[in-house]
Amino acid sequence: MTYAITQTCCSDATCIAVCPVNCIHPTPDEPDFGRTEMLHIDPASCIDCGACADACPVDAIFPVEDLTGPQKVYGPLNAAYYEGREPAPADTGPNFHAWGEPVFERSLPSDFAPVRVAVVGTGPAGMYAAEDLLLHTSAEVTLIDRLPVAGGLIRYGVAPDHPSTKKVQDAFGRFHTHPRVRMHLGLDVGTDLTHEELLAHHDAVVYAVGASADRRLSVPGEDLPGSLSARTFVAWYNAHPEVPADAVDLSAERVVVVGNGNVALDAARILLSDPDTLAGSDIAGHALDALRASPVREVVVLGRRGPGEAACTRPELLALRHLPGVDLVVDDHDPRTGAAIDAAGPADKASVLRGALRETVDWSAPPPKRRRIVFRFHSAPLAALGEDRVRTVRVTDGTGSPEGTGIPAGLLLRAVGYRGLPVAGLPFDEESGTVPHEGGRVPGMPGTYVVGWIKRGPSGGIGANRTCAAETVTALLDDAVAGRLPAPGYGAKAFTRLARSRNRRLVDARGLAGIDRAELALGRRAGRPRVKLATVPELVAAARSRRGPLSG
Repeated sequence: MTYAITQTCCSDATCIAVCPVNCIHPTPDEPDFGRTEMLHIDPASCIDCGACADACPVDAIFPVEDLTGPQKVYGPLNAAYYEGREPAPADTGPNFHAWGEPVFERSLPSDFAPVRVAVVGTGPAGMYAAEDLLLHTSAEVTLIDRLPVAGGLIRYGVAPDHPSTKKVQDAFGRFHTHPRVRMHLGLDVGTDLTHEELLAHHDAVVYAVGASADRRLSVPGEDLPGSLSARTFVAWYNAHPEVPADAVDLSAERVVVVGNGNVALDAARILLSDPDTLAGSDIAGHALDALRASPVREVVVLGRRGPGEAACTRPELLALRHLPGVDLVVDDHDPRTGAAIDAAGPADKASVLRGALRETVDWSAPPPKRRRIVFRFHSAPLAALGEDRVRTVRVTDGTGSPEGTGIPAGLLLRAVGYRGLPVAGLPFDEESGTVPHEGGRVPGMPGTYVVGWIKRGPSGGIGANRTCAAETVTALLDDAVAGRLPAPGYGAKAFTRLARSRNRRLVDARGLAGIDRAELALGRRAGRPRVKLATVPELVAAARSRRGPLSG
């Protein structure tokens, strides 16, 4: 029996570190690492030890013989990755495989003094940086987030019907109550205090603030009511406290999503999923109510290029094939689309759509009664039309006509990418939406570092932040050893006093545990796994409830 990695792979390489036979690839030191959509287990080398499955933070690894339903395809997919590849040289020694020379990328002197580091942002990038510091040094870490609850992208960016992916937060959660961690949630650097004040109380500051804006379409009508960024839609169904419950109007039968990346597919899937199934997730209560009442039956996913260039990953596209009660349709308006699907090889992304229905959609007709996702490739938005709100989305038709094709729709979701925002006190590159850096160091600002999307742009999934954080932490430690970090003028207790004086609604680790208890209790009463608190006052009130043990 061999194991296989499935859809929820986060590529953080934890499984690679524990594999005794080096059968999981690509590894972090191989060129393909970070370029493939997921990691793969070689069935010819796997010895069925299960170490990878035990270590996986997102429950993505299972024995092939245990895979059922939509997951069964991942056995052949893992094996297909190794077809045609040269096998590794045979090892004649007593070990399972040949190990390379040991590499020590860091070397800390025995008298290395603990550093005090502030990490701004509690999403995956920030928590991987904190984890690295806490596990490999004696650093003291201050965790800061502008929201009164931790989690960042895990809590507010992962689709609720991907609960396994959210389990990585459990791994991060063990550091929230670490004895060398102080937590200040609800503290906004740039509003409540300055970067200079933060650095005056720490040896170094690591910014892990992500990419919280969205790219625009730059077409007429983009700002009409009924035109939203997919970022807003995702935040809405994930109960983000900065997006009100009435931010999304689902009163139309047809929705157009511009873009075909994973976020676009998440939006399409949530819009058409059975609400009773979603009730078994932590989707926002207001979103669940809206979806139950929604007449949406058709989601049109627009892609500027062909099916072979779709921005989504193959696993996310595969998942749509098994969405109960939802048909997949490819709009056959452009002959290049069908030709690309027919010519696709088994490992090509376009081959996933080979079984989808193909038709030249009549957009003048209302959507059919049965729910469906329509992929329209080689088509870009030209304008959103309507007087009081979006009523029609005009798109290119492949002929070069300036008039294009009008698709009646009451909601337009822009899913064409995220973008970073300037960080108060730091330089900013407007073109890339990132903070300029050198290996994570912010030039000309000793003690200041970046990690995650604000460092490298909005690319890469959860696991990509692990290697990104390792690079930044290595730079920080090199600077500490070389004496390049500015000495803080104040201690940790002084910073706690400063933070509390600037914002009296701060949440600490005990308060975070109170939020968790409250949400789980609400879930039990509603017959759901969790009901998220959706406003800042609710979150703060729950944090101040001191009932029950810290680990409750």
